[in-house]
Amino acid sequence: MNAPEILDIPVPFYQPQGAECELFEAAWRQQLPVLIKGPTGCGKTRFVAHMAARLGLPLITVSCHDDLSAADLVGRHLIADGATVWCDGPLTRAVRIGGICYLDEVVEARKDTTVVLHPLTDDRRILPVERTGEVLQAPPGFMLVVSYNPGYQHVLKTLKPSTRQRFVAMSFDFPPPEVEIGVLTRESGVSEALARQLVTLAGQLRRLSGYDLEEAASTRLLVYAAKLIQAGLPPWQACRTALAEPLSDDADTVAALLAVIQTQFPG
Repeated sequence: MNAPEILDIPVPFYQPQGAECELFEAAWRQQLPVLIKGPTGCGKTRFVAHMAARLGLPLITVSCHDDLSAADLVGRHLIADGATVWCDGPLTRAVRIGGICYLDEVVEARKDTTVVLHPLTDDRRILPVERTGEVLQAPPGFMLVVSYNPGYQHVLKTLKPSTRQRFVAMSFDFPPPEVEIGVLTRESGVSEALARQLVTLAGQLRRLSGYDLEEAASTRLLVYAAKLIQAGLPPWQACRTALAEPLSDDADTVAALLAVIQTQFPG
């Protein structure tokens, strides 16, 4: 097999919380698939982009959804200029070029879709393309990475044990306060003092109980709030727009979130 194609890709900023970068690189070198678990907005997608650039590998990302089929991943025949032509799907393209295929929120895909991943996640590392009769052997650079948010899923949306146990798994969470402060200052340009206020606010919102919040205030939303403040919006308004309103549509819940926001940024 050919050596993996190495690309000169700018490395997106990512602040490690532990040894996740080294673990990911070790899995890639040993040709192991990786499962990343963690809440929405905690940095899973940024981490994968960071590692793809760090390793110099092409990255193909698929945002999974209820209608995602095996054909969407592998490919299908299409009609072009009166002729039938084969069009590779993102998974097939990633195998051919020896890059990383990242399936974001993989549990959102149809149950029968994950079956096509199985031959790529064991020692065979092959992708059968039934429509063309090909059996593609994954080159050394190819890596399959999937992610999902276990806290958001229910019994009908989870990975089967037979699929989950084909991956090595990494758990992500929101960064510790000092790390999150560093992320905010680096990503938005706000002062450390303001970043500290936002991180303190996030901690208060994440501890809010008694309300039907499907998601916690994420690091991504904190960055959005910081960027709006940096753009000149009053902090209270920025936090309402980036933190309270995206977390709930319920008026009472939004009012409760705004009350917490006012403890840090009076309106």
